[in-house]
Amino acid sequence: MSLPKRVTLIEVGPREGCQFEGIGDPTRIPTAAKVQLIDALAATGVAAIQMVSFVSPKQVPQMADAEMVCAGITPRPGVTYSGIYLNDAGLKRALQAGVIEISGKISFTASEAFSLRNQRRTHVEDAVMQRKIAALYQQAHIPITHGNIMAAFGCNFEGEIPLARVLDYIAELHEIAAETGSTLRSTSLADTMGWADPEMIRRTVGEVRNRWPDLRLTLHLHDTRALAIANVYAALLEGVTDFDTAVGGLGGCPFAGIQGAAGNVCTEEVVFLCRQLGIETGIDLAAMVQCARLAQEIVGHPLPSKLINANLDLPR
Repeated sequence: MSLPKRVTLIEVGPREGCQFEGIGDPTRIPTAAKVQLIDALAATGVAAIQMVSFVSPKQVPQMADAEMVCAGITPRPGVTYSGIYLNDAGLKRALQAGVIEISGKISFTASEAFSLRNQRRTHVEDAVMQRKIAALYQQAHIPITHGNIMAAFGCNFEGEIPLARVLDYIAELHEIAAETGSTLRSTSLADTMGWADPEMIRRTVGEVRNRWPDLRLTLHLHDTRALAIANVYAALLEGVTDFDTAVGGLGGCPFAGIQGAAGNVCTEEVVFLCRQLGIETGIDLAAMVQCARLAQEIVGHPLPSKLINANLDLPR
């Protein structure tokens, strides 16, 4: 398959980064700094920004100000603002937040060990929860069009995840959507703990496409083992056009069991890769690098991004 002409990047740094950076000190990243970063990112040309998590403040206290962040930003026309939620209570908060664009999405975790740490639910219990969420969507007349599989490639507690399980869980998400009269149009595969390699990416994308040829795929890739940008390239070769990325490489998973692990693949590095390959992103690279520098200033320590200190204007 040839490289795509254009890709869409969903900026997840504000949510992933502030959620991870605030471990141990929930007030270390002030609400005003979160708002400043989100507004700066919105001016780069990025199409979508995942800002906050609507999760229990007891479990993730660094996201206790989710509603304040939503109220503080200056929404920019053409930019979609979103948040995540892991249960029906979180969805209710998101629905009330105002600025959050709610799309019907349901989610499973391919690793039960990780699900117990992250959502505190077994897969059977999670299936019950996803149906509760689906019922809320139905009440709000929101069709369920998107599925998500976390820990789709491997888990620090279970090891490599069988591809057959990932396919079974995608099929189950299709069933839950169908119960409400909806059809899944897209699915996100998250390498939550950074286990994927390029061949695993190509094999997984190929198998999902073989079974659901019309299903649009999004990849959420962590750089825990320094293969995230290589995995992006492998996915591009398979024609994938949607990626979650994080400015400066912000983020990580609070429940992955590895302190100090690298976060998501850097937004500016993916933009740079696409520029070199002749793929359009709609994002101003220089402006995104400036946002990475702002993010680094906000967190107060060096971020993984190679481009923060690079010369982007060398002859091509």
